[in-house]
Amino acid sequence: MTEYFPVEIEAKWQKQWEEKGSFEPNLESDKPRYYMLTMLPYPSGDLHIGHWYAMAPSDTYARFLKMKGNEVFFPMGFDAFGLPAENAAIKNNIHPKDWTYKNIERMRLQLRSMGNMFAWKNEVVSCDPEYYKWSQWFFLRMLEMDLAYREFSPVDFCNHCQTTLAREQVWGDERLCERCGNHVIRKELNQWKLRITKYADELLDFSGLEWPERVRLMQTNWIGRSKGVEFDLKMDLQEDLKFRVFTTRPDTVFGMTFCVLAPEHELVEQIVTEDQKKKVLNYCESALRKDEIERMSDSQEKDGVFTGAYAINPMNGERVPVWVAEYVLATYGTGA
Repeated sequence: MTEYFPVEIEAKWQKQWEEKGSFEPNLESDKPRYYMLTMLPYPSGDLHIGHWYAMAPSDTYARFLKMKGNEVFFPMGFDAFGLPAENAAIKNNIHPKDWTYKNIERMRLQLRSMGNMFAWKNEVVSCDPEYYKWSQWFFLRMLEMDLAYREFSPVDFCNHCQTTLAREQVWGDERLCERCGNHVIRKELNQWKLRITKYADELLDFSGLEWPERVRLMQTNWIGRSKGVEFDLKMDLQEDLKFRVFTTRPDTVFGMTFCVLAPEHELVEQIVTEDQKKKVLNYCESALRKDEIERMSDSQEKDGVFTGAYAINPMNGERVPVWVAEYVLATYGTGA
């Protein structure tokens, strides 16, 4: 049996594949066509095992389709926006563009040395104006069609860095900023959103799709559609104040014994009584340090704090205490 020398053999065949254009797709081909895509890596400077762990299965399947006589388009690129580039630029006193493109050059060589079947002539870099102009074009089309809108909603925010953070940039149970180590809070900011709810029915229609049940469940939970009823609750002794409530069980409203507001709800600070204010504000501050997944976790015991205020049940005129609880989310229903 001939001994295998990877450095020699890999280089030989990779050179031959590139010279023949073995993996360059013919987009005008009459063959059955397939489009493959794996997550574009962030240009941090070097590949690690996690990159190829994610890419190897899709590369294997792309090769399988190609060997069966199909035309396969499998592009590659680099997702080059984000705080890490800014952090590295500050730390190394270098322009973010120089740092990013230097890393892209290094990682491109590392990726190509693996002998994958990426269509390198179709490489994209998300910070390249020739690429992101199309992201802007899509956004403007959605804005014209009223699919993009602005709304206040809670985000993870670092008061020291004065910036919002992705969930991955908030570290540990203490919820610390990865940049400075400061405690991260939940803060209401005006931000852009997309009306995916306009397509909720289509996104929940799985007919003709051979998706695993767990994937269907993930999609269903992501859409988060709930059927229920909204109604107003007026505050006792403060009839000029009221809040809208959402419930999936309108049949239980007559027997309501209490109601709950999300810690972010705008009414909390207006209705809390003086003797409950310190306790309520401390509770809200603690709740806002947690993300929504943690607040909704089944493993977490449900708790809350009484605001000291009461609302009127519209069904029977009875007073019901108003509580604040972290398991109620401002982003779900009405936040109450």
